[in-house]
Amino acid sequence: MSHFEEHIEVKGARVHNLKNIDVTIPREKLVVITGLSGSGKSSLAFDTIYAEGQRRYIETFSAYARQFLGGLERPDVDKIDGLSPVIAIEQKTTSKSPRSTVGTITEIYDFLRLLYARASDAYSYNTGEKMVSYSDEQIKELIISDFKGKRINILAPVVRSRKGHYRELFEQIAKQGFVKVRTDGEIKDLTKGMKLDRYKTHDIEIVIDRLVIDSTADNDKRLTESINTAMYHGEDVLMVIDQDTQQTRYFSRNLMCPTSGISYPNPEPNNFSFNSPKGACPNCNGIGTLYQVNEKKIVPDDSLSIKNGALAPHGPEKNSWIFKQLETIAQRFNFKLTDPYKDIPEEAKHMILYGGNEKFSVESKTLGVTRDYKIDFEGVANFIENQYKTADSTSLKRWAKDYMDKITCPECEGSRLRKESLYFKVNDKNIAELSSIDIVELAKWFDTLQNQLSEKQLKIAEEIIKEIKARLQFLLDVGLGYLSLNRSSKSLSGGEAQRIRLATQIGSQLVGVLYILDEPSIGLHQRDNNKLINSLVSLRDIGNSVIVVEHDKDMIERADYVIDIGPKAGKHGGEIISIGTPAELKTHNTLTADYLNGTKKIEVPKKRRKGNGHSITLKGCTGNNLKNVTVSFPLGKMIGVTGVSGSGKSTLINETLYPILNAHYFNGVKKPMPYKSIEGLEHIDKVIDVNQSPIGRTPRSNPVTYTGTFSEIRSLFAKIPEAMIRGYKAGRFSFNVKGGRCETCQGGGLRVIEMNFLPDVYVECETCQGKRFNRETLEIRYKGKSISDVLDMTINEAVDFFEHIPKIHNKLKTIKDVGLGYITLGQQSTTLSGGEAQRIKLATELSKRDTGNTFYILDEPTTGLHFEDIRVLMLVLNKLVDKGNTVLIIEHNLDVIKTVDHIIDIGYEGGKGGGKIIVEGTPEEVATHKKSYTAQFLKKELN
Repeated sequence: MSHFEEHIEVKGARVHNLKNIDVTIPREKLVVITGLSGSGKSSLAFDTIYAEGQRRYIETFSAYARQFLGGLERPDVDKIDGLSPVIAIEQKTTSKSPRSTVGTITEIYDFLRLLYARASDAYSYNTGEKMVSYSDEQIKELIISDFKGKRINILAPVVRSRKGHYRELFEQIAKQGFVKVRTDGEIKDLTKGMKLDRYKTHDIEIVIDRLVIDSTADNDKRLTESINTAMYHGEDVLMVIDQDTQQTRYFSRNLMCPTSGISYPNPEPNNFSFNSPKGACPNCNGIGTLYQVNEKKIVPDDSLSIKNGALAPHGPEKNSWIFKQLETIAQRFNFKLTDPYKDIPEEAKHMILYGGNEKFSVESKTLGVTRDYKIDFEGVANFIENQYKTADSTSLKRWAKDYMDKITCPECEGSRLRKESLYFKVNDKNIAELSSIDIVELAKWFDTLQNQLSEKQLKIAEEIIKEIKARLQFLLDVGLGYLSLNRSSKSLSGGEAQRIRLATQIGSQLVGVLYILDEPSIGLHQRDNNKLINSLVSLRDIGNSVIVVEHDKDMIERADYVIDIGPKAGKHGGEIISIGTPAELKTHNTLTADYLNGTKKIEVPKKRRKGNGHSITLKGCTGNNLKNVTVSFPLGKMIGVTGVSGSGKSTLINETLYPILNAHYFNGVKKPMPYKSIEGLEHIDKVIDVNQSPIGRTPRSNPVTYTGTFSEIRSLFAKIPEAMIRGYKAGRFSFNVKGGRCETCQGGGLRVIEMNFLPDVYVECETCQGKRFNRETLEIRYKGKSISDVLDMTINEAVDFFEHIPKIHNKLKTIKDVGLGYITLGQQSTTLSGGEAQRIKLATELSKRDTGNTFYILDEPTTGLHFEDIRVLMLVLNKLVDKGNTVLIIEHNLDVIKTVDHIIDIGYEGGKGGGKIIVEGTPEEVATHKKSYTAQFLKKELN
């Protein structure tokens, strides 16, 4: 094995803050990259190694294919050797499409469709009987044995319960040489001319043959020919009628109900796909839900009159066409637009909402003249529905959605599939039922399936079942047993989505690949951590290289090799400070080593806060898997909400509590999950949710624009005497507005040069040298620095620079306090990590005047944070609580859990087995609980 085959060598990496580093990474090992938040871990793993792997892969495509992929720039690195194909498993990768589910991402649903297409039994949706299909030979034998010695008619059904006069059809049948047809149960002669009522539904069959069944050879031959002809004209279905008793039997080459004669097409995998027209429910197009207009939202207050705005979509009376029509409707039904809506006649209400066409006359008593009126009104509800379905603009669609409710499709009851597909069953379950049970149950069901199938079915299904069971096992291995296959991928958290992709990759059994993962332990309870680490080890053992960016202690200790990047973050990071096995790492003098070997640790507080005596009590929560939960949140404390993944923490907090509080204090519009009542809202005066969504999605957004500090800095520059002499206003110092910015790059600092067939190249703008502003603007200086110099400062430098300007200083100081002193004021939002974005939001909230009665909600704030960052974060959060505020943290990290005042533990398991409150109280009280998984791990931490 050459040196290259054993290692990946990176020489001279300078992406973002990396300081021209060289590093050798062993292949086919589990390698962890760790270090402070912002030290350059992702820059090395994703922006250097993965980006280069991806670029080399795309270079193998033809120039034609590359133009569609957009170019990938070469990362700023001298060279990388020994790189194998790379797959990145990040957190932001799931599709937001409503058609994407856990089953489709993991491909398990594709195998299920195959299983149902090849080994299921079909049942009739009319009678529930098992469907049958026959070969022509079997049909002949059945007719001979069932109708021996009887006179029978053989017919070919051509029309089934459809309206029409069918004149052309009868002419066509006569031309083909048939003389008799049976219409609506009566046999008639075609030669005598046929007349049918075009508005009634009809059944029409061609009479192919009339014969007596006996056992002669001639009879046998005649029967064979008649069956063939009937099958040809009846599209693989024929009817046999006993002339004496009128008893009817159906026979088909397709699947067919022996009693009612309905037939299904022979099943294909597509018949079970809700993304194919063959399988999707026609009513909801395979989405499973629909939007339906809600009359209560259109008329929220029926004591108002139409004139005063009873119709919410249209508001108070205006001089518009709609109100002229409403005026006409009022004349027709004899009411006034000033009458309260509830007093209007029901017929009129119906016309206002659902429209109508009508002409009527009104006689004027004073003038003795009759005037004619015409109503041609679409109806408010119909208008809203049409806008939702046909409008091109998203804002119109959103407007229409405000007056609609999302409901489960009544036709498929949320199963997304058409009726026929749901009547194919394997061991008495249809495919939608299998998709809705959780993976733990599903795996058990497949374990016993082999004993339930017939020998023929087993022969077909054996391989498929093997594939499905293996994939289900991988999902169980990464701790996702509580999900079901029909769970929409939109509703998955970042950590869940990442672990699903991990399970899918393990399932694909590739070898010789380099996998790069971004904190896969996010959202995982300590209990499931080992399962996850074992999954990564198994990826390594089949011959892959695995690089993980991670802060988790267990993961670092189980790695083959650890790379620690630091020493600090941002400008002060980007160097490799320690490299080696976990045992070697512990002997080095670094922050990570200090926390691993216990020299430093996050201390458990000496005493827990008592709170302010008030609490918010939420009763009867039943969203998702919550089992009628009632819970009290004591105020003035730091509260930790814990429990295994999928136990219901997010449902309780993010989807029930937060929307209720947000609607109460800020008129938020998100609908909370179902609950009975809430008490104690008067004890707090606002709620703030600090989550991990990016603070901006464009390179023009940055920490100072997000926190609002930039407008203060611009005002400061506008007040400098030189600026006032020149008449510059604050807008002059914005790189988003014409005037002060450099127009060559429009304030971007970079110019995009489009290279046809090659990736776009970004070059520093030659006019402003990347400074974003024009020469005149840059001549205005505060303490010798131009506006561009200020944007290039780190937060730490800026805190000292602006110390005499409280408005700016205080905001920047809070960003420094949450441990982000290393980022620059003008750093593009797109280059911030999830943990950094969350802490900037936190800093923004901290810099606002707090009332001491605020309720903060943080969802896993430790994501992307090193032990040292967590210590800094907890200091900030504790300050907030010391001022009287309440901080609620959803968290798995034991360093955080052990420092809170009050724990609410949800469980016991995830999914169906969760949704109950197991134990509440201080960490010490919770740690004594016998059955709680959190308690078992907490006990070790507290001792």
